[in-house]
Amino acid sequence: MLALFVAPVLLDAAYDTSLRDLRDNWVPVASLVVFAVGLTTAAVAVVAHWLIPGMPWAAAVALGALVAPPDAVAATAVLRPLRPPHRLLTILEGESLLNDASALLVYRLAVGAVAAGGFSVTAVAPAFLLGVAGSLVAGPVLGWIVLRVLTRVEHMPTSVILQFVTTFAVWLFAEHAGLSGVLTTVCYAMTLARRGPERMPSRLRIPSYAVWDTAVFALNILAFIFIGLQVRPILENLSPAERGPYFAVAGAVLATVIIARFAWHMPFNAAIRWRDDRYGFRPPRPMLRPTLGSGLIISWAGMRGIVTLAAALALPEGFPYRDLILLTAFFVVLGTLVVQGLTLKPLMRVLDLRDGDPIAREFGAARARALQAALEMLGQDPSPAADLLRQEIEARLLDAEDGADVAWRASHVELRRAALQAARRAVLAMRANEQIGDDAFHRIEEELDWLEMADGQR
Repeated sequence: MLALFVAPVLLDAAYDTSLRDLRDNWVPVASLVVFAVGLTTAAVAVVAHWLIPGMPWAAAVALGALVAPPDAVAATAVLRPLRPPHRLLTILEGESLLNDASALLVYRLAVGAVAAGGFSVTAVAPAFLLGVAGSLVAGPVLGWIVLRVLTRVEHMPTSVILQFVTTFAVWLFAEHAGLSGVLTTVCYAMTLARRGPERMPSRLRIPSYAVWDTAVFALNILAFIFIGLQVRPILENLSPAERGPYFAVAGAVLATVIIARFAWHMPFNAAIRWRDDRYGFRPPRPMLRPTLGSGLIISWAGMRGIVTLAAALALPEGFPYRDLILLTAFFVVLGTLVVQGLTLKPLMRVLDLRDGDPIAREFGAARARALQAALEMLGQDPSPAADLLRQEIEARLLDAEDGADVAWRASHVELRRAALQAARRAVLAMRANEQIGDDAFHRIEEELDWLEMADGQR
């Protein structure tokens, strides 16, 4: 279940993550990934064990771990149309990308403790540290190997199928090798994202992006369907005397995950604002200063999603209180999506947070540099083809006139290809030098892809 649902969703999120922006915001991201997840897991375990005294502590911790990680897709789907400050999106996306690793690690240890009948830190610590270190190495190595294979495939359907097959293979390999499937997949995806754009032609990249977006959307729907199919018989088999305690646990856990996030992040936000007031706010590049409003948005954007559902579905048959955990997971996901998801947009409008849209400025700079590089490549070529191409590039026109001379057409296509390659190299250099982040890079990359696709270029 984790390989089927989490691996592709995780790869899709990691591929679009900007390492530069993560480094710029590593402190709030790390606080949410480590401490918020830990606090939520512990609080939920205590509440569940208190309400159901017969529930083993390992099962209670497993429940806490699977409801602890928020889902980036849910939060950003609500926030992106409102054009929120880029820093908020970076923190939320970075948190959901990495908190899966910390939450699923605790989840696996808890499930293993139930199976083994006990848990020893000294027994699992060496294997854990080795697994983390191995994942940080295995991910990039596997990414390099897979990329060399994918760049040799020119058939689009085959390329897309191989992308999914290798994603599942990387996750399963990491699990069987004793590594972290989450960390390995994240490192693997980031390696593909850094090295893939200059090696994969746009005629493969554009349709593959569309397929991945569709697949991730479908997986989120299927996760709800599958867990819904299991929740219905659970409710039917519950006696009237059991339904009250089960729904009480589900409601208490929902309240706990919301309160625990506030309990951690708002004091953290206050400490960061105090630090900035005392020592000054000097970010490496323009971004929104931490405010009370930004803290409220991050605290409230804790909707749960596919990772929680997949982890609940992955519990083995016979796991203590499995039915209760499935019901609670479904209730928490549905409750956070309804309660927080429907109120996040009005809250964002009331707070009216703005940062001047630094991504738009980076995007404008990248587009200007790309056009400049393309025009410089044409130089002083006086040919009609070059003159027309200059006008096309400046006006972003794509189609040549019908009935054009064959020789002229060939020259035109060749010049277009060379100019766009120069533009692409310039933008890649800007990202490598961290003049622009991955968000601006992917937007200008898409424009260049469509320009390149206009003539069916490879």
